[in-house]
Amino acid sequence: LPNKHFPDMKALADYVHSKGLKAGLYTSPGPKTCTGFAGAYQHEAQEAKLFADWGFDFLKYDWCYYGNVVGQNPSLEEMQKPYRLMGGLLRQQSRDIVLNLCQYGMGEVWKWGAEIGGQSWRTAGDLGMELDRIFEVALKNCEHRDWQKPGAWNDPDYIQIGYIGDARGGGLPVPCPLTPTEQYSFMSLWALMAAPIFYSGDMTKLDEFTLNVLCNPEVIAVNQDPLGQCARVVKLDEDTFLMVKDLADGAKAVGLCNRGEDKVSITAKWSDIGVKGNQPVRDLWRQKNLGKFTGEFKTDVPRRGVVMVKIGKR
Repeated sequence: LPNKHFPDMKALADYVHSKGLKAGLYTSPGPKTCTGFAGAYQHEAQEAKLFADWGFDFLKYDWCYYGNVVGQNPSLEEMQKPYRLMGGLLRQQSRDIVLNLCQYGMGEVWKWGAEIGGQSWRTAGDLGMELDRIFEVALKNCEHRDWQKPGAWNDPDYIQIGYIGDARGGGLPVPCPLTPTEQYSFMSLWALMAAPIFYSGDMTKLDEFTLNVLCNPEVIAVNQDPLGQCARVVKLDEDTFLMVKDLADGAKAVGLCNRGEDKVSITAKWSDIGVKGNQPVRDLWRQKNLGKFTGEFKTDVPRRGVVMVKIGKR
């Protein structure tokens, strides 16, 4: 139903498209959404057609009150049922609509999300409650890398930098609690995982710094690489690790990651990365060639920081 804030949904979608962007919607397979508005329960076909008629491109389908339908300990079949239903209905529409399953990783969704019609699926809980755990969330998400491929994406949740909403509800957007270094780390980790890049923040308050984090073309190119590979993790010690991602041009994107509280020196050895000989290294955030290195690349990494480089073929 339209309301005073959104009186004409088709016009809204047309406006978003006029800016060169895609338009997304959110609802729940339950009788209510997480915020208590009407969900799609028992009106799924009507909803799918309406979303297509309005011209939307994306649907986040959030478990929320569906737990009231199936109880708190649903079977795997019960977990899959609402997403299988909506996935099938969206495929019947006159336009492509991407389906993002949001049920917080229950039932190992990364193993079956694509099979029932999803293009991406949340692998864990709401990141807004734990922005101080971006490294831990990334490490956990990487454990599911074998099930990811183009068109089938593990989603560790949205990029929340700049002015963001209060995860516990109420109030106007406030500056995110992360340091500038951590915000660069956030984007680096997500790019190396080939995670879907959904920006969750106030777009009317996008300052130069936030745009710089979100819009570096070389970092985005790593995220959007055609292989669609999630980086593998090479653990170095309790606080440091490498993320190594194969790229379609034969090079490697590498994150030298420090989740600790102090600046440290991290070494990326060629034997860990899977390259040999004399290799060119490029700093992707600074868009600067660092020279050629043999056997390893070593650099200082700040507290809770990621140095993101491309090693090998340019």
